[in-house]
Amino acid sequence: MRASRLVSLLLLLQARGRMTAQEIADALEVSVRTVYRDVEALGAAGVPVYADRGPAGGYRLLGGYRTRLTGMTSDEAAALFLAGVPGPAAELGLGAVLTAAELKLRAALPAGLADEGDRIRQRFHLDAPGWFRDPEPTPHLSALAEAIWADRLIEVRYRRWKRPREVSRVLAPLGVVLKAGRWYLAARAGEQVRTYRVGAILALTVLDERFDRPADFDLAASWREWADRYERGVYRDEARVRVTTAALEFMTYVFPPAMSRAARAAAGEPDAHGWLHTTVPIESVRHGHTELLKLGAQVEVLAPAELRQLMAASAHAMAAIYPPPAYPTAGGASVTR
Repeated sequence: MRASRLVSLLLLLQARGRMTAQEIADALEVSVRTVYRDVEALGAAGVPVYADRGPAGGYRLLGGYRTRLTGMTSDEAAALFLAGVPGPAAELGLGAVLTAAELKLRAALPAGLADEGDRIRQRFHLDAPGWFRDPEPTPHLSALAEAIWADRLIEVRYRRWKRPREVSRVLAPLGVVLKAGRWYLAARAGEQVRTYRVGAILALTVLDERFDRPADFDLAASWREWADRYERGVYRDEARVRVTTAALEFMTYVFPPAMSRAARAAAGEPDAHGWLHTTVPIESVRHGHTELLKLGAQVEVLAPAELRQLMAASAHAMAAIYPPPAYPTAGGASVTR
């Protein structure tokens, strides 16, 4: 482990030039004290690494010194597939491995190609999580990734939406998917492949027993099939509504894509006042109530009756909180409308 880290440190200085101890520690995910010890070890091994003191100081290699210790391990080669998503790579426990792989690749490239890599990095960046949502805690993700790499069974305690809320399962983990900042596990449970939200795993134990990975399993295809089936099945009801043309356009920004697409596809022609009829898919009456309130006074629910009653109750409750505004009259008195 330390030998690999020393090579990474050497390649880091070769690729970037002068670096402070803190910059090296951040890049290699170690402590500053560890950097000090590793620099001493490199010097003792005959590597010409020098320390420049002062505010602009740091460690650097003697000019012109280059190493060819660039052979990649299998883990480092695999980690390069995550080179564009360093955050998720770190969550999977591959942050340091990815750093080492990138450094070895850069050291092996001609100067022009290495510089081209830096230009791309400065012009394109992937930020996986969605807006306005904190990342979901996934304390078991790293252990889960290790089980996936090793084809080992796992035992999990999992929180689900239906009763019983907490269940225990022995699973064969096949892969993980990052969707809009949330991690999902594709795993074989018995003879079926199921999908689990990693953030809902309450406890995870990696078992000693291994499993045979299905030769025909395709993670990307399996995910697409599950996602399509989930999107089709989650909206089990519908609401008939009357909305303004502005509200129909606004749905794109406040509704899930499947809801807004279906509402636009079912929309009729607007009347002279800019109102039209359409149908909106909803998960339940409560879900429809929450979503349609986002449109304020630009939507009227026609059916189902229970949803219309909930919307009316919310409108009356809000009217009680916000009394009508007062308008001044010509004589100075105020009236409400």
